[in-house]
Amino acid sequence: QVQLVESGGGLVQAGGSLRLSCTTSGSMFSINAMGWYRQAPGKQRELVADISNGGSTNYADSVKGRFTISRDNAKNTVYLQMNSLKPEDTAVYYCYAHIYRLMRWADYWGQGTQVTVSS
Repeated sequence: QVQLVESGGGLVQAGGSLRLSCTTSGSMFSINAMGWYRQAPGKQRELVADISNGGSTNYADSVKGRFTISRDNAKNTVYLQMNSLKPEDTAVYYCYAHIYRLMRWADYWGQGTQVTVSS
């Protein structure tokens, strides 16, 4: 079993900040990429940011310069620091991890955490 547990979501005013965390636990051999997606009501899930196990990062254009993704490999945890939040950042945020277990690579997902930005 693999579990991804997210925390840090909530309600914040526009211009404010939040920090999301996601910790992976369970039986696994290796973790490669980790990252965050989000899904707003009536919209498709979209990539926010991801980070390789070597630290290479990738961001959606809409969050560049405002969000920062990082990870602690010793803790199997990925973080998303979100600054200068906008109402359009309101969504459910899901973390994922690309994990090698049971002799194959697969993506595992957290349950999601709500981020609401008020104007």
